[in-house]
Amino acid sequence: MKFSTHTTMTKILDALFATYSERVPDVKKITQAMVENGMVKNQNEIINDHVAFRTMGVENLGIASFEKIFLAHGYEKRDFFHFEVKKLDAHWYAPPTPDLPRIFISELKVDLLSEKVQKIIRKYTDSVSSDPVDHLDLNNAEAVSHFFQNPLWKLPSIEDYEALLAESEYAAWVIYNRYYLNHYTISVHDLPEAFCTLEPFNEFLKAIGIVLNTSGGEIKTSEDGLLRQSSSVANKVVAHFSGNNTREIAGSYVEFAERGILPQFTHLPKSEIKREQRREGFETGNADRIFESTFTTQLKKN
Repeated sequence: MKFSTHTTMTKILDALFATYSERVPDVKKITQAMVENGMVKNQNEIINDHVAFRTMGVENLGIASFEKIFLAHGYEKRDFFHFEVKKLDAHWYAPPTPDLPRIFISELKVDLLSEKVQKIIRKYTDSVSSDPVDHLDLNNAEAVSHFFQNPLWKLPSIEDYEALLAESEYAAWVIYNRYYLNHYTISVHDLPEAFCTLEPFNEFLKAIGIVLNTSGGEIKTSEDGLLRQSSSVANKVVAHFSGNNTREIAGSYVEFAERGILPQFTHLPKSEIKREQRREGFETGNADRIFESTFTTQLKKN
């Protein structure tokens, strides 16, 4: 990811990406193959469409807390999304400068879960007695980066993790992975002509051994046909639970987005198309399927 600006936010995102790329081997694997195939010269040439985070929708946490970090640095809150079956809400945030990625933040509506699962979640999150973001110096990139990567609650037990997994795989992911970067997104339409649509790019991914999320098909397409998305199946991480128990669980993954040119600009040469002349925002149906990149049904293939 290459930033034309050098701000606190770019430092925060760089720090997050460094940890994320270490936890997700597919990141470097994809970048290396893209370099070898002449798509980019290095990681900095890859345009990052958006990054996503998952949160628990409980007091002092959730979107209302988490978004403060990005709003403080000029991001603007945009569309609201609701995912009825998964019991999730989400918003996306537009960046203050075009070199920055969009932000997608989701939260689990904990109050909609079974009483048993609510009790398990709150056993951990109740230890957060005030909004932790309110205690951060949001202009201190190191402090904010540290906040993302460090636990807000005690290490869960494997029994609690598995109980959450049985009802809400999203809940299980957050209780262990917390605020780790859930995914970053390669902007496929910005790649060279031979790879600038998802069909050839997905074939390239599969040829180098990347397993794709097939929920809703390999390519998830918005109703207007202008937002097309694919994603890898999450890389597994060895999770260390309380009581010295370990097991492999879903970590993070990589997404791939192709934003079509808006109808009023299709007469322009592709070289002249600007970011704002392509399909903006997100799509509930697409995002609903992308969430499943960390789900057991997909993980079994990896």
